[in-house]
Amino acid sequence: MKVTPECFPCFFSQAVRTCRHLGLEDQQIWDVLEAVHHRLSDINREATPSRIGKDVYHLLSEKTGIVDPYEAVKTSCTQKALALYPDLKRKIRASSDPFRLAVRAAIAGNVIDFGTGKDLDLQKDIEANLQLELAVDWTDELRTLVEKARHILYIGDNAGETVFDRLLIEELEKPVTYAVRSAPIINDAVEKDARLAGLHEVARILPSGSTLPGTELKDCTPDFLEIFRSADVIISKGQGNYECLSEETGPLFFLLKAKCAAVARDMGVRQGSLVLLRSRLFDSIRSL
Repeated sequence: MKVTPECFPCFFSQAVRTCRHLGLEDQQIWDVLEAVHHRLSDINREATPSRIGKDVYHLLSEKTGIVDPYEAVKTSCTQKALALYPDLKRKIRASSDPFRLAVRAAIAGNVIDFGTGKDLDLQKDIEANLQLELAVDWTDELRTLVEKARHILYIGDNAGETVFDRLLIEELEKPVTYAVRSAPIINDAVEKDARLAGLHEVARILPSGSTLPGTELKDCTPDFLEIFRSADVIISKGQGNYECLSEETGPLFFLLKAKCAAVARDMGVRQGSLVLLRSRLFDSIRSL
């Protein structure tokens, strides 16, 4: 997915929001915005939004000297999600269709995203999103391929959301590699965030090599690429991963909430929709 005109005001909003989060004074924020404006004035319009987002957040780090501005927030969000885990686990196990409810929980967890600027009441938002119907629903096909799979690649998104990913991974009952970012970017999960969520107990955690708020294959490690090319099922969480992988071929399923208009339009759904979307270049030959 290429960057769109709507992305540009979003980049400025994210810069301001992060500066306010860090307690910067107005003059410091103006300096940051001037630098962002300069960086965006010569942008590659063929790039993904995640690629441009990396430039903006790395610029913020250069200006402030703070590598991981959301580190404390990520830890807090994961702890809040862990507090919800036991009750959700019980509901899934008591459900007439545990797999489907675990899928819904994983998608509901994608409400956690500090790049969108939405206030979050985690318990309330999770409960509300669990009640929504999926606008696009390939759950049954995902289930069929999981049953045949020898190995599954699960590409994570945000810290805290990792806990809800764990609920789904526990229902897959197959060997899973859980991919995370290789360096902090916004509130995306790195290895320590995944471990705090307990994912090391149910999957192999693998830093992908990506330092974007998404996963572009050209940035990824040989180890990740080998698994991406050989996995029987690939579960990709969140908008950033969709932006980067929507034109890739493979047994790819995208699980996310369409939180911005550009992503929703690209997927052909209304903004705010929950989706389990099969890739437009879907190829399941590995599982046959």
